[in-house]
Amino acid sequence: MAVAPPVAAVRLAVRRALTGLPGAGPVLVACSGGADSLALAAATAFVAPRLGRRAGLVTVDHGLQPSSAERAETVACWAREAGLDPVEVVPVRVAGRPGGPEAAAREARYAALLASARQHRAAGVLLGHTRDDQAETVLLALARGAGPRGLSGMPPRREWDGVPLLRPLLDVPRDDTRAACAALGLTPWADPHNADPAYARSRVRADVLPALVRALGAGVVGNLARTARLLAADTAALDDLAAAALDEARAAEGGLSVDALVALPAAVRTRVLHAWARELGAPPAALSHRHVAALDALVTDWHGQGPAHLPGGLPVRRHGGRLTT
Repeated sequence: MAVAPPVAAVRLAVRRALTGLPGAGPVLVACSGGADSLALAAATAFVAPRLGRRAGLVTVDHGLQPSSAERAETVACWAREAGLDPVEVVPVRVAGRPGGPEAAAREARYAALLASARQHRAAGVLLGHTRDDQAETVLLALARGAGPRGLSGMPPRREWDGVPLLRPLLDVPRDDTRAACAALGLTPWADPHNADPAYARSRVRADVLPALVRALGAGVVGNLARTARLLAADTAALDDLAAAALDEARAAEGGLSVDALVALPAAVRTRVLHAWARELGAPPAALSHRHVAALDALVTDWHGQGPAHLPGGLPVRRHGGRLTT
C-alpha cells in the first residue's frame, strides 16, 4: 500500500534524525497529543524499530486545564497500543515558577523530560517543533531585537544537561503533520493555549505569520526557517573563533588583555566578553546586550569610567591594561 506523502515526509525526517545517533538507549518522544508531536510519535514508532532502536513516549501533564490528566492518559494509551515503550505520564506543577506562564510551563516541561530521559538512559528526546514553529521563533526574536544567536532559532540538535534534544521536523511544514495524522486516522488534541491571544506566539501564529504569507507569499515561512539555518551556521563559526580568542586574550596576571581585545573584530570581541562574563559567574538568563556593551566600552571607549556591573553583583574594571574583577 502506498504511503501518503505527508506520512512519508515525517518518517523520512525521523529516520534522518535517528540514523547514526550514538548511545544504545531508547529515544523518547515528547508528545502533548497535538498534531505535530502525535505525527512525530507515530513516525518514530514506525522508524525506530527498523533502525534497531527502542522508542518510548513521555507526555507531560501541566495541570493547566480541567481535563489535562485525562488527555495525558489518552495519549499514553495510544502510545502503548502503537508499540512505544517505555510510556510515561509526568504531572508537573507550573505555579510558583519564575517568569510568565509560558516560560514557567516550558521550564516545568523540560525539567520533566530531562528527568525521564535520565531515568530511562535515553539516547535522546525528540521534540515536535516544525518549520512553522521555527519561522515563528525567528519573528519573535526579531521583535525582541535579538542578535544572530536569537535569529538562529531552534537548533535541530542540542544537549541540555547532557541529554540530547532532537527536533527532526524543523524542515517539515505544520500542514504535513496535520495531514499525516489524518492519513493515519489519528485525532490530535487542540491545546487551547495555542489559540489564546494572551500569548505572543499565539498572536504570531494566528495573525502575524498569516499576514506575511498573504503579503509576501507562502514561501516566506520556509525563507524564515532557512534564515535561521544560515545564521546558526554563521553563529557557530563565530563562536569557535571567540573561544580561541578568549584563550589568547587571557592575561598572565588574570583577567583579559585589553590590547588583545582591541585587535578583535567587534563580532568576535563581544562574544569573547559574553563568554568571559559567564565564566565569572554572571547568570546566563540575566546577562543581556547592555551588560556586554558596558564591558565593550571598557575596551573601546575608555575614558576612566568606573566598573561595569554584571548580573549577580559582579563588578568588572579596567586596570593596568586588563579587564579584571
